[in-house]
Amino acid sequence: MADSQTGAAEPEPWYKDGLAFECTQCGDCCTGAPGFVWVTDEELAAIAAELGEPVGEVRDRLTRRARGRRTLRERSNGDCVLLDAKRGCSVYRVRPAQCRTWPFWESNVETPEDWKRTCDICPGSGRGEVIPVEEISRRLKVIKM
Repeated sequence: MADSQTGAAEPEPWYKDGLAFECTQCGDCCTGAPGFVWVTDEELAAIAAELGEPVGEVRDRLTRRARGRRTLRERSNGDCVLLDAKRGCSVYRVRPAQCRTWPFWESNVETPEDWKRTCDICPGSGRGEVIPVEEISRRLKVIKM
């Protein structure tokens, strides 16, 4: 691959042969310590349509402003407001890009050690279908974490 700015060849990532991942819908990535799940207006519209509710109501009830952006709210225990204890993500089919691209965030794949740490906390990481490097690269560009 060539760097678009210099024309020089970019080094191949350590995961050039791809990485295995299969979402188990366990919800582990939706629970725990507070954080941010950034949502766009388009994602909010899709979530509202999935829930059959007006966008304004969904925005007010399920999101908050933080750092000049909009993020999903969390329950008092840190769980995502869209996580249903019995069903998993209540909007899985239209979940935000941040959720769709998990675990392929820079912080999770920068080094083999980062990936091992991700595999230790996510039961679907390191298992299932091998995701090709091209798809991992595409997901890495979707959202910067």
